[in-house]
Amino acid sequence: MKTLSPLEELRHSASHILATAVLRLYPEAKLDIGPATDAGFYYDIDLDKKLTTEDLEQIEAEMYKVVKENQRFERREVSREEAVELITQSGQQRYKLGRLADVPEGAPISFYKNGEFLDLCAGPHVNYTSKVKAIKLLQIAGAYHRGDEKNKQLQRIYGTAFPSKQELEDYLKQQEEARQRDHRKIGKEMNLFVIDDSVGPGMILWTGRGTIIRQELMDFIMQHLRRQGYQQVTTPHIGRLGLYRTSGHFPYYRASQFPPIIEPGAMETLVEHKCSCSELSNKLDSGDADGFLLKPMNCPMHIKIFQSRPHSYRELPIRLAEFGTVYRWEQSGELNGLTRVRGFTQDDAHIFCTEEQLGAEINGCLSLVKTVFATLGIKSFRVRVGLRDPDSSKYVGSAEGWDKAESALRKAAEGLGVPFVEEQGEAAFYGPKIDFVVKDVIGREWQLGTVQVDYNLPERFKLEYIGADNKAHRPVMIHRAPFGSLERFTGVLIEHFGGNFPTWLAPEQLRIITITDAENAFAEELVAKARDMGIRVTMDSESDKLGAKIRRAETEKVPWMFVIGKTEAAEGCVTVRSRISKASEGKKGADEALAMIRQAIETRALPEASA
Repeated sequence: MKTLSPLEELRHSASHILATAVLRLYPEAKLDIGPATDAGFYYDIDLDKKLTTEDLEQIEAEMYKVVKENQRFERREVSREEAVELITQSGQQRYKLGRLADVPEGAPISFYKNGEFLDLCAGPHVNYTSKVKAIKLLQIAGAYHRGDEKNKQLQRIYGTAFPSKQELEDYLKQQEEARQRDHRKIGKEMNLFVIDDSVGPGMILWTGRGTIIRQELMDFIMQHLRRQGYQQVTTPHIGRLGLYRTSGHFPYYRASQFPPIIEPGAMETLVEHKCSCSELSNKLDSGDADGFLLKPMNCPMHIKIFQSRPHSYRELPIRLAEFGTVYRWEQSGELNGLTRVRGFTQDDAHIFCTEEQLGAEINGCLSLVKTVFATLGIKSFRVRVGLRDPDSSKYVGSAEGWDKAESALRKAAEGLGVPFVEEQGEAAFYGPKIDFVVKDVIGREWQLGTVQVDYNLPERFKLEYIGADNKAHRPVMIHRAPFGSLERFTGVLIEHFGGNFPTWLAPEQLRIITITDAENAFAEELVAKARDMGIRVTMDSESDKLGAKIRRAETEKVPWMFVIGKTEAAEGCVTVRSRISKASEGKKGADEALAMIRQAIETRALPEASA
């Protein structure tokens, strides 16, 4: 029997209640699978009728009837032959026999029964349906059987369940808040980025306004990298397959990479030999055919920069940083705005150091991540140490190297002063890592910054430095990315701030509003002065009423407004309005008001960023 948390157990039970209700209303429905998820549960259903929102309401009402009936969940363990017979008798053999075949020989086979419903299931469940106090069906989506687009598309009913009505209400409020903060919605309203099918799904077109946010984040990180002695490097978007064979990225992660590009001459030779697609694929995997790959990682190219000349121990650590764009072939169903894309830019860096320097360098990386979070007002986060799974074959390198790397990361995590958990199987294939999981203002968690220790790629590429003993030694490599990717990080920030960015990040920092045309000349002087001070400013001199101009600036999430009327123009002052107060903050001298905004930019102040 699987081990589930109490909430997962409750939600797994809710999925059976859902299936019970569906079969009562649609006896012809064929059921596939219905697990609990992090956010609730779902059940995949094969039904000729296309379900609607109104149907969901009816199904949910029937679910509450099942709950009220207080049906007992009863477990029954059977032989494989009995299981086939039970599935056949229920009329659910279309998908359930295939699920039965997934159960390994010798493993227990169990069914759970509640009321009239019987389902192949490993469990566990709550004792009675009445334990599921609060249920909400959320949406219907298409889902291919077993996630394979070659199979039939089923209807997936998503829902959630909680032990109490209050917890459900709180969750639904959070979900509504999340919808209002959705970075795709806000990004479109604020004109920050575009995704166009004619360019390609998962490919981001940053507008001028979005590029401002991106550039400010890059400038912020670069400021700290210069202080820490990093060298900024630039590498191509494409590299030879052989490079990624050596690193281990190809062909091991081929499913998540764009198809290789074959050199024209080699392609002509393969065509002449009537090489089939499968033969070509095999030749690429084996190295019998060469070509190029859109880079899925920056690290092999940084390794080549390190390897381009000899190094003494006196030069180490060598820290190479790049805002490098990489490409991953994410499945179309997994793409999501900025947070799951096919082309993204990592704030990537690789440190080459001695074993003695490893602890200090890891601490420097972790300190940078904490600086990023503090500057952006991200106060709630936890740390996850990803270790290898000793039973898995996906990891490369020696056990000794892994032990050293895991020990170094564990020691660094202990020194952070925040709770951390160790999770087996979460390491990269070449080394263990520390991930920062942050909680945004509405309680959702996002995995952002990461630091990884790597003994393996230096070994695979035979990296060397000359030590104090005048002998060659192997450096240790650290991979680190405080943002992770600019796309994902920006998407998270949009939702965290609800688009109400702090002044230093806001695409437009100041809107100067005139009441009549008589004040335009003074306003234009202030616009010029603000631009000279590095403030991003526009002027609204439209003929609309003042209230309409203020509402327009608020809707467009401009953090500061200067209102200029006849009195202000005569006195050389402005009436200041901030987005956070949504009210007049009184008159200030024009120079004083501009200096106030400049200070908010320079200090990267957060108060006005409250959403």
